[in-house]
Amino acid sequence: MVQADERLCRLVAYHSCADNEARQRNLLDVLAREFDQERPDLARALTYCDMTTDPDGRHSDVRDRLAEIHSRYGPEHVVSRSISDATPCIVSSVRAVEAALADVRQAGAGQWS
Repeated sequence: MVQADERLCRLVAYHSCADNEARQRNLLDVLAREFDQERPDLARALTYCDMTTDPDGRHSDVRDRLAEIHSRYGPEHVVSRSISDATPCIVSSVRAVEAALADVRQAGAGQWS
């Protein structure tokens, strides 16, 4: 039997502020007992990947991705409610990764001058 990497399991367990959904479902204690949180920079990177890619794999703006999730689930669904609660965390994570990527691109551009 193949087992998934522990780091990958921790990242997926908490991906895109999933602890908000676990809280809504009264499963936060179960989540916390089973999985430790991963490094914040890795969690932000996974959130960026998840929230800037649409269900068809195309690049998407984070606000468009959030709207897509809400339209897919509807306003009263637990996923929509948890995403609403997590929106500041999600947007902050995406913006932090975008800023880090811009810094890397800027630094890379300078080395070719």
